[in-house]
Amino acid sequence: MAENTYDLVVIGAGPGGYVAAIRAAQLGLNVACIDKRKSLGGTCLNIGCIPSKALLQSSEHYSHALHGLAAHGVNVGKVSYDLSAMMGHKDKVVKDNTKGIEFLFKKNKVTSYHGTASIKSATQVDVTSEDGKIESLKTGSVLIATGSESAPLPGVEIDEKQIVTSTGALTLETTPKHLVVVGAGYIGLEMGSVWARLGAEVTVIEFLDRITPGMDGEVAKAFQKILEKQGMTFKLGTKVTGAETLKTKVKLTVEPAAGGDAETIDCDTVLVSIGRRPFTDQLGLDEAGVKTTDRGFVEIDEHFQTNVEGIYAIGDCVRGPMLAHKAEDEGVAAAEIISGESGHVNYDVIPGIVYTWPEVASVGKTEEQLKEEGVDYRIGKFPFSANGRARAANETDGFVKLLADAKTDRVLGAHILGPDAGTLIHEIVVGMEFGASAEDIARTCHGHPTLSEAVKEAALAVDGRTIHI
Repeated sequence: MAENTYDLVVIGAGPGGYVAAIRAAQLGLNVACIDKRKSLGGTCLNIGCIPSKALLQSSEHYSHALHGLAAHGVNVGKVSYDLSAMMGHKDKVVKDNTKGIEFLFKKNKVTSYHGTASIKSATQVDVTSEDGKIESLKTGSVLIATGSESAPLPGVEIDEKQIVTSTGALTLETTPKHLVVVGAGYIGLEMGSVWARLGAEVTVIEFLDRITPGMDGEVAKAFQKILEKQGMTFKLGTKVTGAETLKTKVKLTVEPAAGGDAETIDCDTVLVSIGRRPFTDQLGLDEAGVKTTDRGFVEIDEHFQTNVEGIYAIGDCVRGPMLAHKAEDEGVAAAEIISGESGHVNYDVIPGIVYTWPEVASVGKTEEQLKEEGVDYRIGKFPFSANGRARAANETDGFVKLLADAKTDRVLGAHILGPDAGTLIHEIVVGMEFGASAEDIARTCHGHPTLSEAVKEAALAVDGRTIHI
């Protein structure tokens, strides 16, 4: 095989791209992976999922020492934090993870290229390095896995210092006195939680009349109340119309989304977190003949192939939830399909998790969706305040909510607000993958005392026979 000739060229080394590259290599393909960053891992590992979780964990440790340890009889005296040390831990976690992908590429003989990719055809991708040198890669197939970027807000200019995206929010040198978060979605609430724990006044502005759009409504309301108890302030049904950056502060202009008088909010940092958009505009897709939607998403069929034979796409740049684990599963499936095998992703059982504390996790349908679809369903709920392990941990906020078909008892959705919700949800994810009924979960023996018993009790509640309430 000639140099620079591959069976598959993957564009993007994020969770979707690097996983696809490794899986394809496992299946015997000669694979190259291109990324514009010198460190592998994409947005998720470099400036997204991983560093944000590191700061969430560090700030939660501080908050727990400040507010939670005394209830357990642990006296720690005056509690303080070292922001530079927190940032140092975050940076080390990122470095260790990205180096880990480098090792995996070497182990699986995936060739890595650093530069900007341009798709010339289904059989050629050009890579332009930082010094302008262009290398042409010949390939049997192309897989687009370029991810997404923060969506801009009209009238608000990002400088990543005073007005930041999630990228800038991960590298602030001091804790803001007043942080305004624009957008009450997962990312905004997570980053708002970090800085609220470290002492910032946090105001969240959301255009809609509720937080976390798409989340089960009952859970979202309870979640908001918990965040308010933690010190966050919410201005719902409000839109931002402009921002003026001054030397030491930002003047944010807002007004009711339904119309009304404008007001000004003074703060020192603004985090714009109104969603993400696909990062596809620099790939030469038009020239290659690849169809995209008016929002920039790459159009694909059920086998992840675009309208151009031999060019595939996955992850944030195609339809579906913009989640790293969704991209990973698509990467595996696409690699298997390109290799001549079968590949499949069950989009009905992809969990979503908010990594605040307590966490929020969900899978499947919300109650609102079932009502809209006219599905007859039953609800089973169980509060963590009645769970022995949650009481022992002094972590009793929240509940488990199970939705099951009224006729077949099949689990249609689950929503958990509470401690370790992101871990607990996966019992239900596996159950739904195998078509479990609420009775299946209720009849499964759960260890005692564990938080997981709340899931079992919620399943029992579907049939009205909870034991501990």
